[in-house]
Amino acid sequence: MTQAASKKKERSTLSAGDWEQQALVLIAEQGIRAVSVELLAKRMGVTKGSFYWHFSNRESLLEQSLLRWEKHDETNLQASLGAIVDPRERLQSFFRKAGREKLTHAVYSSLCTAADHPQVEPLLERVALRRMKHIEAAFAEIGFKLNEASHRARLTYSAYLGFLQLQRQHQAPNLSSEEFEAYMTHVIATLIPCK
Repeated sequence: MTQAASKKKERSTLSAGDWEQQALVLIAEQGIRAVSVELLAKRMGVTKGSFYWHFSNRESLLEQSLLRWEKHDETNLQASLGAIVDPRERLQSFFRKAGREKLTHAVYSSLCTAADHPQVEPLLERVALRRMKHIEAAFAEIGFKLNEASHRARLTYSAYLGFLQLQRQHQAPNLSSEEFEAYMTHVIATLIPCK
């Protein structure tokens, strides 16, 4: 295969979404500052020319990757929490998802360590606000006054973020499935009142 044919094949087989997904994997593993065109091309086994077929520069890749992640997060939030009628079950589902969707949570955890990045800060604000509104609404549906529902939402979200950060920083032992389930049961019982 000629070099020109090889480059044409790269452009036709790799989509912008492939580059965005690989950027998210790299963000999850090494942080946003590690994302470079060269490293991604090497990991994907292609030339940098394939990248420039889809993106003008690294910043445009980051912007699209972060928007892709945010849209995925919002879709998951609507599908998983928005579809649950019982507010207690909705809150329980939020906690239980902390052990699933590993890439989503790893990206979020990594982004939290880069909160001062100009492309990350507004994203984190939007995501946190969206998630806390869902949590607050569930507590309000349970019967808490708006002020208390807001406080409980902040506490719930803080527990979630704290758990992610402890895991990311290796400050908490890795939990087996049974240990994680026991921990989630305890957190749920502590934060979500029984009927």
